[in-house]
Amino acid sequence: MPRTANTYDTFTAIAEPKRRELIEKLAGEELSVSRLVELTRWNQPMVSKHLSVLKEAGLVSQRKEGKQRLYRVNADELKPIQIWVRQFEKHWNKQFDQLDEYLSEIQNKGKDT
Repeated sequence: MPRTANTYDTFTAIAEPKRRELIEKLAGEELSVSRLVELTRWNQPMVSKHLSVLKEAGLVSQRKEGKQRLYRVNADELKPIQIWVRQFEKHWNKQFDQLDEYLSEIQNKGKDT
């Protein structure tokens, strides 16, 4: 059954490069909107808009500390992406093995001459 694409779907939420960048900035950290504005050099409404989508998708969580809102990544919510990508590992490993064989052949030909 195909996935229903909506703004709050994990895959759709991270399809936007700016949202992926926010997730990368938040990896292993808890940051305020103002700090994210500094790091990304985007305006505050843009940062807030993308954080809102990520929050609705469950990819980030927010907590208030005084007047600030601090955001952090919910890494467990990225698991469906990891599971989906894992199906391609066999293909990539095969490609790397073929490259390895090719490079070994080139090295051996260089030794023969």
